[in-house]
Amino acid sequence: MASYHLTEDASERLINLIKDRFPWLILGLLGGILATLLVSRFENILSKNISISFFLPVIVYMSDAIGTQTETIYVRNLAKFKDNFFKYLFKEMLVGLSFGLLFGILIAFFAQIWLGSTQVALTVGLAMFINAAIAPIVALLVPEILFKERIDPALGGGPFTTVIQDIISLLIYLTVAVLIIL
Repeated sequence: MASYHLTEDASERLINLIKDRFPWLILGLLGGILATLLVSRFENILSKNISISFFLPVIVYMSDAIGTQTETIYVRNLAKFKDNFFKYLFKEMLVGLSFGLLFGILIAFFAQIWLGSTQVALTVGLAMFINAAIAPIVALLVPEILFKERIDPALGGGPFTTVIQDIISLLIYLTVAVLIIL
């Protein structure tokens, strides 16, 4: 991975842009394959209640979106100001809990109205709450570690954080489903 240095990407040679980004995207591809294999381990719960699979995209998307917002703001701040990780961590934990509660209730309400299943509603609501609460923490840890290792957090943070968050959100969602539905 390239060491942390700021460059003007618009004037950077194409081969350098590809060389700097490729390892992170390969890591993302491998993480995506791992996520696929992880979901396949939950075939039993998915085959018993197919409606659980309907919510996979929204659970993964919302976790990624919450994390991406946190990470983008934090990386921008790293570039402009000093590293104040613990201040951000505390605030973003509160943001995650707030979004988790809000979006957990909203998605549970939607699932209950749409499918009429209290089990599915409880599953998606609880999984959304947990994932939204965790997403900002993951989104701060990865760029902070990269920054401390002098690796550009803007370059590696996004793909690496996304794949970690995807795997975590799938694992949490499907585990909650097993615990509530099976």
